Amino acid sequence: MALKRMFSKQQPNPVVQRVKLIMAAGLMVVHAHCRWPASDKHQLPLKEENSTSNPFAPSEAAFEVESGPLKWVAVYAEQLVLLTLILALIVKFKFFEDRSEVEREMSFRAQVLLSPSDDSNVIGSPRLFSDIIYPRTRGFSISIGDGNSSDSESSIAETEEKETQTEKMEVVDEDSALKQPDEPRNILECVDLLRTKGSKYLSDSEILSLVKSKNIPGYQLEKALDDMERGVKIRRAILSETLPLKTALDSLPFTQYDYSKVLGACCENVIGYVPIPVGVAGPMLLDGKTVSIPMATTEGCLVASTNRGCRALLAGGGVRSSVEKDGMSRGPAVRMPNIQKASSLLHWIRDRDNFELLKSCFDSTSRFGRLQEVTGRLAGRYVFLRFVAKTGDAMGMNMVSKGTEMALQKLQEIYPEMEIISLSGNVCTDKKPSAINWINGRGKSVVCEAVIPGHVVTNVLKTSVADLVDLNVSKNFIGSAMAGSIGGYNAHAANIVTAIYIATGQDPAQNVGSSNCMTIMEPYGPEGRDLYMTVTMPSMEVGTIGGGTVLPAQSACLEMLGVKGPHPTNPGENACQLARVICAAVMAGEISLMAALAAGHLVKSHLTHNRSVINMAPSGSLPACLDKANLTTAGIPR
Repeated sequence: MALKRMFSKQQPNPVVQRVKLIMAAGLMVVHAHCRWPASDKHQLPLKEENSTSNPFAPSEAAFEVESGPLKWVAVYAEQLVLLTLILALIVKFKFFEDRSEVEREMSFRAQVLLSPSDDSNVIGSPRLFSDIIYPRTRGFSISIGDGNSSDSESSIAETEEKETQTEKMEVVDEDSALKQPDEPRNILECVDLLRTKGSKYLSDSEILSLVKSKNIPGYQLEKALDDMERGVKIRRAILSETLPLKTALDSLPFTQYDYSKVLGACCENVIGYVPIPVGVAGPMLLDGKTVSIPMATTEGCLVASTNRGCRALLAGGGVRSSVEKDGMSRGPAVRMPNIQKASSLLHWIRDRDNFELLKSCFDSTSRFGRLQEVTGRLAGRYVFLRFVAKTGDAMGMNMVSKGTEMALQKLQEIYPEMEIISLSGNVCTDKKPSAINWINGRGKSVVCEAVIPGHVVTNVLKTSVADLVDLNVSKNFIGSAMAGSIGGYNAHAANIVTAIYIATGQDPAQNVGSSNCMTIMEPYGPEGRDLYMTVTMPSMEVGTIGGGTVLPAQSACLEMLGVKGPHPTNPGENACQLARVICAAVMAGEISLMAALAAGHLVKSHLTHNRSVINMAPSGSLPACLDKANLTTAGIPR
């Protein structure tokens, strides 16, 4: 702003102007003296002898130069004029000029040159250095005498004050449009301002009135305001008016979050975000490489238990893994006119050449989606198809849905009578318990194995191999069978799956199928002193791109595992590696929990690590059923 003012509203320096005037007058005198006219008759030859007469005497011989005295006087007069000018300037600056004003002016200009400016146009303009030190003036006035000089200085000061006030008014005028009025404006005026100038000219209360009057859809606040955080803030204000407790959202944070990653990808009608603690379990030795496992959970003891399992597996040489199958599925439901047409459709699909036709249509919709198989089952005249495809490093639901839709269009060209009921007919099966996922698999089918030495079972897990094997059969096999469980032949696989899913941006609802797991424990070695353990998970639905994996915190957890984004050379490898890590983590959680159950430490550990002290009963008070006086009456020994 200072540079702009100096260039656009420069004022002449009165001291410089007076110096220029005096110097100009002196030069004019010298010039006139040197050019004084003399006739030819007065130009006589100079005599060699010196003359003792007065050269300034008023006689005819005054202009007759016999020797060099006139020349000497002429030279002396020029020097005299210059000396007079120098002495006059010294006296003027010494006794009659305010030097402090000049020093302040020069100091100000030096600061302007050395300090950065906010005015990019000034910095970028091709101005000379001399223009900055000695700015060009637009004219000046000369005053002679003390009184006139004082009037001139006061006039200059008044002019500078007026220009400064004008600049301040200009700045205020620029910001006055953004200043919000004390009273909200009417709806029509607010709508006009929003359309012509934008939401920054409207107050939050005016935006609220526009939302309530349906001029701004509530679900499009971020887009309409072009300010995502402000949109979330106003939506919270609207919601708070409808809540029984107006301060209910005060503890739900919403600031300092990158909503650009969320809008149109992860969530709608955003009112904030929920911070969840993230713990780390490990290190885990998996396929010869060490990994640390991020787990987002609010269940105390879960991370600690998984960490203990990692320690036991590490002592036994680590975990080995294998991905047996990779294919995301989508199962549309179609209806044919009769069972003959339905059976004909199934036979047509099973033909290899026909499958290749569908595959070419399916694969044309994506760079990474590649159809692997199409199967189907009949229910009367209904046909439930199941498309299975590889989807690279994406979990792949959207990719498979798009390819399936294209393949169905080709099927309708061949069977015009086919009626498409739904793109998803629940044979996929997504986010619901199903035997088809348990039997045929969905997503990644992963198996892990490990051998835990007997001394590690005793020293780290505080139990025995025989007790673990017996407990596994009783609980995970017989108990799950008695419950009619599908894919639930494990202790708590869903705990670990969900914690890692939340930490890495997976869809937490898919833990329903992804937690399908069978845990097997066997005695190992010549004498059966070691423990051989396997974990089989046939339907793990994971991805390292898309969905919640783009969020900063979740992306950081993926990077922690070394599987962020797509694999640079082998599409799908990062997603498969994430599936291996989850399966190995499930194994760690399984062995630790089973050991705690076998040793009878479960309740004790949970009372230590998973018991909140907030809103608890006063210390020392027990429920009536646990009171010592009542234990004997219930037939339970103390």
